[in-house]
Amino acid sequence: MIRETAVVTDSAAYLPQALIAQHGVLVAPLSVEIDGDEYLEGVDITADEFYGRVGDARSVSTSQPSIGRLIECYQQAAEAGAKHILSIHIGANVSGTVQSAQLAAESSEIPVTVVDTGQASFAEGLCVMEAIEALECGANATDVMERVRSASAVVGNTFVVRALELAARGGRLTGDVPDSVAGVPVMALMESGMEVVAMAKSLDEAVNTMTGHVQTAINNAPGKQFRVGVGHGASPEIAAALRERIEGLSAVAEVLDYVVGPSMGSHTGPGTAGAVFIPRPVAA
Repeated sequence: MIRETAVVTDSAAYLPQALIAQHGVLVAPLSVEIDGDEYLEGVDITADEFYGRVGDARSVSTSQPSIGRLIECYQQAAEAGAKHILSIHIGANVSGTVQSAQLAAESSEIPVTVVDTGQASFAEGLCVMEAIEALECGANATDVMERVRSASAVVGNTFVVRALELAARGGRLTGDVPDSVAGVPVMALMESGMEVVAMAKSLDEAVNTMTGHVQTAINNAPGKQFRVGVGHGASPEIAAALRERIEGLSAVAEVLDYVVGPSMGSHTGPGTAGAVFIPRPVAA
């Protein structure tokens, strides 16, 4: 809790556990269904367990936290002494979590402000981190919402995914990708879904290309310091190589590691790795 305000988010943000513990952040897990069996992300199934099973699965799908589970989070916040709740979530353009939070807020005994980050995965997490830091500086709910909007507008991402057929089947891939893809597609998550933004001849070249995208963002934001998250789903070697190169870039002030869990990994499959990045301070 921060200054009598509790922060609630969802498991797709992949926030660092240390941050969750420090501020008492309440996390509502998304669900993943594998061959008809449902699991709560980070509760009933770990990322490693998920990737160990998804390759042989006949069907994989995800769903937002239930209204009841969000109500439980709000009740926990009230019982802990919170006077207000900021419920900050994965974008409504990719999930129904915001709508569930709005409905759950109607049953809360203390006021709830629902914030749509407009982002997913650790890009959402970076927006939540901005909100937490704004609260620490004494910002009110309106100021926090503006901070999140500003963060969402400037956060960037770049990644590789080696399960294009799974992404296409889930409706998250846009543009034309040949049936037989030569090389490694370098991708970005846009409002419309995942898009191929470059083609690399090898994974090493793909890592260089992703690093180049971060460098371009740095070049376009002179005077800013960058917070960067480097994550992966069952591909730690790629993430380690990417992290090493990003750490060598000027203006990179902080690099955080995260693991892509089931809620996002169900759309990318095993073998994804990439970076999300944000120039700071987010406001001019």
